[in-house]
Amino acid sequence: MASITANKCLVQTVAVKHQGKKYDVEVDPETTGEVFKLQLYSLTGVEPERQKVLLKRTLKDDTPMSSFGLKPGQTILMLGTPSAEGKDLVRPSEPVKFLEDMTEAEAAQQVGAIPAGLTNLGNTCYLNSTLQTLRAIPELQDALLRYEPASASSTGTLPQLDLTRQLRDTYKYMSETQDAYVPQAFLASLRNLYPQFAERSRTGAGFAQQDAEEAWSQIISQVRQKLRIKDSPDSANDASFVEKYMSGEFSSELVCDEPAAGEGGEQPIISKDAFLKLNCHIDATTNHLRDGIVNGLKEQLEKRSEVLGRDATYTKTSKISRLPKYLTVHFVRFFWKRETQKKAKIMRKVTFPHELDVVEFCDESLKKLLVPVRDKVREVRKEEEDVERARKRRKRNGDNGDDVPEVSNPKKKNEKKEAGTSADGDVEMTETYKTDAEIDAERAAQLLAMKKELNALVDPELAKDDGANQSGLYELRGVVTHQGASADSGHYTAYVKKTAPIDPKTGKRKEEDGKWWWFNDDKVSEVTSDKIEALAGGGESHSALVLLYKAIPLPSAEGIIE
Repeated sequence: MASITANKCLVQTVAVKHQGKKYDVEVDPETTGEVFKLQLYSLTGVEPERQKVLLKRTLKDDTPMSSFGLKPGQTILMLGTPSAEGKDLVRPSEPVKFLEDMTEAEAAQQVGAIPAGLTNLGNTCYLNSTLQTLRAIPELQDALLRYEPASASSTGTLPQLDLTRQLRDTYKYMSETQDAYVPQAFLASLRNLYPQFAERSRTGAGFAQQDAEEAWSQIISQVRQKLRIKDSPDSANDASFVEKYMSGEFSSELVCDEPAAGEGGEQPIISKDAFLKLNCHIDATTNHLRDGIVNGLKEQLEKRSEVLGRDATYTKTSKISRLPKYLTVHFVRFFWKRETQKKAKIMRKVTFPHELDVVEFCDESLKKLLVPVRDKVREVRKEEEDVERARKRRKRNGDNGDDVPEVSNPKKKNEKKEAGTSADGDVEMTETYKTDAEIDAERAAQLLAMKKELNALVDPELAKDDGANQSGLYELRGVVTHQGASADSGHYTAYVKKTAPIDPKTGKRKEEDGKWWWFNDDKVSEVTSDKIEALAGGGESHSALVLLYKAIPLPSAEGIIE
């Protein structure tokens, strides 16, 4: 204890002055300059690499603080300003808690924690991959937390057989562990509601393999009926979660293929139809997701024509009139093969993008609203990328961002000429330079003006619909894959994009690292985005079956990405 007390006595409290404010800082002589800089960072928000501390010699990271001979109460001047990312620091609201002191549930919710896998209960990989992908919708998890099933007396269904309740409980338990969770109760509820998932295997003991897309559709169907949320934050009315966030709308036109029907006065039938997924129909000419969606928006059917007095072939052409925030895309790879009495698989390679633009599939009225916003989003994002590249370039070159003109490198400065007077009375031109801070401020103001212009372009009625896509642009967040030649066999897995954590210093979401989680039943691993490119198909290896896209967030007028 004596040695500890002696060390404490060596600690000196100095006053650091920065931009008119004074901060009392305790300095331990046995620490280094790096520790001192981090202390200043926590107080001023100025990143260590942007600090200029005025001491008798340069403050380097590995310089012992004892070498400065600091005196109690000594005043030290610090120069430097925070970068754009370092402004408006938010202090942690709770004290730091070490991992070894956390419960299993607390550890599972920490940044970087490996999410829970799901145990395969015998050919249930189709269910596991579906549940993991749907879990990528944070609004769904939030809404489920508030869900309470109706009583058995009013519904005739036992609460434990309520599929939406079981989905709520499954996600809750998964959020509290990093071990594999056994979804036994959810599976029992699913099989009770839909006996097809309780089908026994024809080739051996146990249950048969099922189609993940069918499981997806049935789960969404139940959630659509049961899970209701407020229509808007200020509204007293409620709405179906699925209809708000996952349901789109088609404007469709049904026209008879035979000219005689039109000549006889038959009018096209116009309708509005809700949809929960876009189908990507695959034929011999389908190479990209776009081709398959185009195929899916036109279909032929037979119905009776009153004008012709008989059945005739009709063509139904659909355009999208509402885009949901979360868009499901289904690759229609399975078809019924009579010879084998099985669902066979179309092996054709069909590529798909990480960013999907669906504006071309919309009707004219929606397209008119989306195009200006989409184009402005791209313009803003390009400007953001240019600003970030310039910042990183300066950082590589060793610039610290101080408000001190550096004329030795005129390439990084914007020149401007100012008139002056020479000794003999003649007018001469002198050069002045903008500092990096001035250039950054100008770019930030320009970017903010662009974001304000972007937000002004969003149609007011569309802006009220926070469950809709307001730009027509989507980012890929999840993929359900299938390996094998038949829906009745093979193996399903899921890929879910990692969500960037919230920066505790700024309260803003950090930039995503582009990595994905691969959920292979109880095995969970981190993979790079190039693995997603390999899911286009072309054989019996893993190929995409269901894609989950999320509307890209619009930059807010305050310049903060929501």
